[in-house]
Amino acid sequence: MTQRFYLLKIQLLRIEPEIRRHFVVPADITLDRLHDVIQIIMGWEDYHLYEFRIGKKRYTEYPESKEDGLISGRYRLIDLIKQKGRKFHYLYDFGDSWEHELVIEENRYEISEPGAELFCLGGERACPPEDVGGIPGYFEFCKIVKDPTHKEHKNYIEWYAGNYDSENFNAQITNWELMKYLRWSRDRYRSWYEFE
Repeated sequence: MTQRFYLLKIQLLRIEPEIRRHFVVPADITLDRLHDVIQIIMGWEDYHLYEFRIGKKRYTEYPESKEDGLISGRYRLIDLIKQKGRKFHYLYDFGDSWEHELVIEENRYEISEPGAELFCLGGERACPPEDVGGIPGYFEFCKIVKDPTHKEHKNYIEWYAGNYDSENFNAQITNWELMKYLRWSRDRYRSWYEFE
């Protein structure tokens, strides 16, 4: 049986103009690995907790009880969602509450070359900085970094550690990071412990 791939679109909600990506993943990816991929393609730094909401169920990394959700690493995307056009949600950073909507744009995507299991086809605009204060903080941050005459401009640039360009998204760099992740996370033929 040939491996199945999904073409997904992810969009950060309640921000205009939109911040989005289009990317390909194996349909049998586990939700914890999908979280890793989203962190890379969006430009997040994986500092915070997350959850997926699919239908009425929540999936997260460390649920304290069944009411808090299900363990994300135990579930594969294809077992939960199969239909083209189906939407689900991803929440990152429960403090800043970055809500994302994902859509299956294609449920039988054909990859162009073997080994390209993860790939970002493109996107729009840069991800907000971590810990910027959610959507209101992000809009304030963008306003201040674009205004060199603002009294807080220098402090914000120092806090961010450089210039921030909200319009900049580079799919080539993102795909390089995905390639490194794919290589790092691949299955190994032998266990570390075999050599003890």
